[in-house]
Amino acid sequence: MSIRPFRDIKRRKTKEINVGKVKVGGNNPISVQSMTNTLTSDIKATINQINEINSEGADIVRVSCPDELSTKSLKEIIKHVDVPIVADIHFHYKRAIEAAENGASCLRINPGNIGDIKKIKEVVKAAQDNDCSIRVGVNAGSLEKDILDKFKEPCPEALVESALRNVKILEDENFSNLKISVKSSDVFLSIQAYRQLSKVTDYPLHLGITEAGGFIPGSIKSSIGLGTLLLDGIGDTIRISLSEDPVKEVKIGNEVLKSLNLRERGVRIISCPSCARQGFQVIETVKVLEQKLSHIKTPVTLSIIGCVVNGPGEAAMTDVGITGGKKGNNMLYLSGLQSEKVLTNDMIEKVVSEVEKKALELENKSNDTTKNS
Repeated sequence: MSIRPFRDIKRRKTKEINVGKVKVGGNNPISVQSMTNTLTSDIKATINQINEINSEGADIVRVSCPDELSTKSLKEIIKHVDVPIVADIHFHYKRAIEAAENGASCLRINPGNIGDIKKIKEVVKAAQDNDCSIRVGVNAGSLEKDILDKFKEPCPEALVESALRNVKILEDENFSNLKISVKSSDVFLSIQAYRQLSKVTDYPLHLGITEAGGFIPGSIKSSIGLGTLLLDGIGDTIRISLSEDPVKEVKIGNEVLKSLNLRERGVRIISCPSCARQGFQVIETVKVLEQKLSHIKTPVTLSIIGCVVNGPGEAAMTDVGITGGKKGNNMLYLSGLQSEKVLTNDMIEKVVSEVEKKALELENKSNDTTKNS
């Protein structure tokens, strides 16, 4: 039993599949995905964007493959990136075959859109021959006509029925290296669809609120939807879908997981909103420190509190803490204990130095543990 059981999330046990070098499902960490918005046929631009997305902490990246030139480009793209690539395929079965043969680690398809059973068999064979997984990706905006006729509108039952129908097509071909998504732009619909689906299948689930919107509304919708499901223990991989730079999708995805203790990566800052009691400019300080500490990947906690009301209490629970004091004399805390007073003008440089020291200490400790295990 953990020290703080109220923080425990009991994750739903799912099958484990491989998406390239990333294991999805089972007891594996929840992976973060994003998608490029470059023309995949523009090889240089796509490579650059994939590497930017990966650098921010994405585990898997999806690219759209609407034509033969895009699928041919995959072979060269994959040589220059260090992250599994998912090929997004709609309708044309040959694009799926080409993507698998050119190195895609996963195909995002709906088998029902591919065509007759002969074409599906060819896609499945290409996936099997090239160790390529498949994501059955159901969207509320593109449900099959007969399902819409049956349910009259997109609803949780409709999304689940579509997903299970498409999964059965693959299972009938003895293919089970797959994951499923049932996305909608409606938070309520998405949550209920995933909850229902999680009760009837043990395949890994890819979570997302599709077409969530711009940065602020999309981040909020996604955080509510995905956060609710993750707290339920549902979800093996996630994407934050924003009308924004995909690097920002990854940043938000990582923060969602970090806030639920489902991912440890980089500096987690606890900071106050600031008020008249602040001993230094909290908002500007946080902005500067976020930028100056963005290179750190080791998990470190940092509290930045403007006054002594909550400052010492928060600092007691973080690796490094700073609490505002009178006349620019701020208190630095290390491992929860008072360390020294720091003048406001020297504060940022001192905090960066201490966080970097702590990150190195934790990294060395982790390496020693790995060597001795």
